[in-house]
Amino acid sequence: MKILYILPLAIMLSSCSSVKNQTSSGTGKLDTQLLKDVEVLSSDAYQGRKTGTKGAEMARAYIRERFQKLGLKSYPQNVNYAQEFTFNSRGGTKVNGTNLIGYIPGKTTNIIVVSAHYDHLGVVKDQVFNGADDNASGSAGLLKIAAYFAKNKPVNTIIFAAFDAEEMGLQGAKAFVANPPVAINTIAVNLNMDMISHSDKGELYVSGTFKYPELKKFVDTNRKEIKVILGHDDPKLGHDDWTNQSDQGAFNAKNIPFLYFGVEDHKDYHKATDEYSTITRQFFSDAANVVLDVVKSIDKQSQLQETLKDKMLMRDNPQKVNKF
Repeated sequence: MKILYILPLAIMLSSCSSVKNQTSSGTGKLDTQLLKDVEVLSSDAYQGRKTGTKGAEMARAYIRERFQKLGLKSYPQNVNYAQEFTFNSRGGTKVNGTNLIGYIPGKTTNIIVVSAHYDHLGVVKDQVFNGADDNASGSAGLLKIAAYFAKNKPVNTIIFAAFDAEEMGLQGAKAFVANPPVAINTIAVNLNMDMISHSDKGELYVSGTFKYPELKKFVDTNRKEIKVILGHDDPKLGHDDWTNQSDQGAFNAKNIPFLYFGVEDHKDYHKATDEYSTITRQFFSDAANVVLDVVKSIDKQSQLQETLKDKMLMRDNPQKVNKF
């Protein structure tokens, strides 16, 4: 069992280097900043980042500081990146949540939303559920992608959304699509990461191409360093259909095309053992690079609406398309 106390941040950060390195089978270069972000966000000091707790507030402070250092812009209605919202828990209690929304302007009016939830389960029966894979990993991936586009101006405007309250029913993502900082019809695609750091088999799944096959061409499934597999998105799969099982579900409900990046459930899923020491570090570095490459590939499209949403509209509703 974990001892519940909060270390001063400086002490906690200095202890990061003492974590035993996990052996990994990959041969690529590890991304040190990516790993640092996961290690910090999944440390005991953040108490599992449960929505509405001090730990979640600390996680926001860390992500906000990273957004600021990267130079991400904040929409006027989201002061200091914060999009606040309220919802009722399953028990009927009113809960306050906070998304962090930053963006990098592009040359077009089309919007790409890159997202990951930063919340987790908090403290359960005196044990800290740190959620390294779920979903400090996605949050770190979000920061990695933001860092790239901070140095390489995107073609399209990219919103970086760190969502709260995913574990309570995708509440942060639902609040975002209900009250987006931009016109919702300008959002061309959502690229969501949730659990991308733990796979003993080296398998990263990409869901979304069953419903949105036009997105297949942006995903490289022939990589040597990692197995990139399209799947877990056929409605016939029942519970194994991940379409609505993470924040991309809120976008899908608005008929916004999406790709979801994640791994299958593992022995540490939703357990106190989901810690930095149990992630697959080389796989994580490789998986984050896969997601970044997909974002880069999609962003090269200057006519995103025509490439994605309009083609899908023509496919699904050909009678509604005007012919000239």
